[in-house]
Amino acid sequence: MNQFQLYFNLGLKHILDLNGFDHILFVIALCVVYLMRDWKKILILVTAFTIGHSLTLALATLKVVKVDTELVEFLIPVTIALTCLSNIFKPKPAGGTGYVQLNYALALFFGLIHGLGFSNYLSALLGRESSILQPLLAFNIGLEVGQLVIVTVFLLGSSIVVGLFGTNRKEWILIVSALVMGMSVMMILENKYW
Repeated sequence: MNQFQLYFNLGLKHILDLNGFDHILFVIALCVVYLMRDWKKILILVTAFTIGHSLTLALATLKVVKVDTELVEFLIPVTIALTCLSNIFKPKPAGGTGYVQLNYALALFFGLIHGLGFSNYLSALLGRESSILQPLLAFNIGLEVGQLVIVTVFLLGSSIVVGLFGTNRKEWILIVSALVMGMSVMMILENKYW
């Protein structure tokens, strides 16, 4: 296996790992307001998260930024809860540009925090590499592909629930957001950073 493929697979596994389901919850919270027909908006959203994630991952890996790991592990579920709160208090499906732009900003900003969460592990791996540019790029492309897999599976499920079973879309957004928020609050309480 070549270096690119190795780090691509690491990025893919990182986002799809059920043991670290915080990223999956965050992606679901971000895209619950969309339908499959909104694929362009979703692609921008996922890419905004990847850009934020990639930026802090690179900065932390290069040791330009150093943040307390316990703080980051606390902030990750906080970002999920805040995204869900945004969905709950503004439970309309994505359609207007203002709400879509808020989601893009959330994805980019919270991606910055999520990127710090994996930086220690990746730093240890990249410490053995002569150049980190290609491995970092491969990892982030794998991350992007993994997020698109999550979004596709979730949106197919949403289409079935909303389209075939006739569930009200606004109610679906509220139900999913409340469930994901409950899980993120449990992670916050388990973390006990404060």
